[in-house]
Amino acid sequence: MEFKNVYLGRRAVRRYKDKEVSLDLIGEIIDLAGFAPSSGNVQNWRFIIVTEQAKRQQIADAALEQGWMLEAPVYLIVCNDHKDVEAHYGKLGKMYSIQNCAVISFGVMLAAYDKGLSSCWVGAFDNEAVQRILGIPEDMDPEVIITLGYGDETKKASLREDPRYISYFNSWGSTSTNFPSHLDKLKSLVDIKKQIQKIKKK
Repeated sequence: MEFKNVYLGRRAVRRYKDKEVSLDLIGEIIDLAGFAPSSGNVQNWRFIIVTEQAKRQQIADAALEQGWMLEAPVYLIVCNDHKDVEAHYGKLGKMYSIQNCAVISFGVMLAAYDKGLSSCWVGAFDNEAVQRILGIPEDMDPEVIITLGYGDETKKASLREDPRYISYFNSWGSTSTNFPSHLDKLKSLVDIKKQIQKIKKK
């Protein structure tokens, strides 16, 4: 699949088919996502693959009782082994380690979509409860829960901000009307439709 189609096609999916996801496929996804950048190439991410229904139930309960999560056959917990990053970068290390985990989490979601799977990023959960359920060491933080499975819903893309209104040049507040935007294409389509409607009325 072309990168543009992968990037634009990914959605936060909360409904899944009752279909098993093979460990081979999960392994391929993690292997591909593992080429994500990380500060100092420390690669401080660690993964826990959860397929047991009882544990998925416990984790869903710990994630503010989000019952929809149980439809997903796989949870991928992205954990932050931040010690080495902090050793390299001192006070900034903790922030960098979180950024690294965020980058690879998005990489997992893109790789999953490319392999025919759907996913959803879950960030609202009781960290201590998830640590306890999965036996995660106290010096390691669960950062993200990613639900994985074969999607059972089709979702349209939500609206996105016009790049011209969120991008500045060389200093804060300095904008440019010449900056390209995906909304230009939409405006062109609207204009074309209006012209067609005028012709039909004639």
